[in-house]
Amino acid sequence: MNITILGAGALGVYFGARWQAAGADVQYLVRSRRADQIRTNGLHLHSVQGDYTVENPKVVENAEEIEHTDLVLLGVKGYHLDGVLPTLKRLVEKGAKVLPVLNGIEHIFTLQHELGEEHVVGGLSYIIATLDERGHVIHTSDLHEVHFGALHASQTQLCKQLDELCNVANMNGRQSEHILQDLWQKYMFITAFSGMTTAGDFSIGTIRKESQTLEAAKHVLREMKELANTYDIALTDEHVEAGLAKFESLPDEATSSMHQDKRKGLKLEVEHLHGGALRLAEQAGVTLPYIHTLYALIKPYENK
Repeated sequence: MNITILGAGALGVYFGARWQAAGADVQYLVRSRRADQIRTNGLHLHSVQGDYTVENPKVVENAEEIEHTDLVLLGVKGYHLDGVLPTLKRLVEKGAKVLPVLNGIEHIFTLQHELGEEHVVGGLSYIIATLDERGHVIHTSDLHEVHFGALHASQTQLCKQLDELCNVANMNGRQSEHILQDLWQKYMFITAFSGMTTAGDFSIGTIRKESQTLEAAKHVLREMKELANTYDIALTDEHVEAGLAKFESLPDEATSSMHQDKRKGLKLEVEHLHGGALRLAEQAGVTLPYIHTLYALIKPYENK
């Protein structure tokens, strides 16, 4: 397979390198500053799952340099989505299907509208990784998963090929027959987890310790279940309980990436995640009072 990693952050480099080690032809489409960093320092994974160095990484700065590609791994933040649409359109013209692994669900509808339904594969990831000062990946947990599945009949063969590649790569890749439900289930959890930790400015341990706070998190999970149901996604009370079990399984000091970004003074994905849920709710004629409250409390910190 020929795979393009659009934006070589920690997630993109990690999975790109694992696929490359398994035999895929991978190029990293990045901005000039990141391209210079990669050319100077190379690409290396420092991982609990095994270190790996990408020999002679193929770095490109313009989609025009790519003649053909089968798959684009899209792992940008939600607030960068509009900015990469022109590039994605050029890559689709060159034969690509797009595998977005953003949090949330609204981006799927946006990409299908802009690129065509046949070009957007369903996907999500679970990984805890960051870049160090040299631009190398620091991967510190056992999680390194990509779940994917066809959203259009024309994607079946590509998903089969990707599944075969993942089976020989040092990562956990899983083809799902119910990828939309998987996406909504993750969205349900991340909305509660990121919203509660960021709005409250505390870790998961505090949420668990205070029964009323944990009950509020449960209400957020229930609102997301109800929203998913209005879009014909069969999330149930069992999925809500599974979300609560995740809250219980995390260490006390654990917190969300949005909360970490707030602590660092970085831009937040609140509009993409919580704002997206509110827009989908408005379109469906339902209300999400707990999620609206979290959105209102986080929104002032969005750009600070």
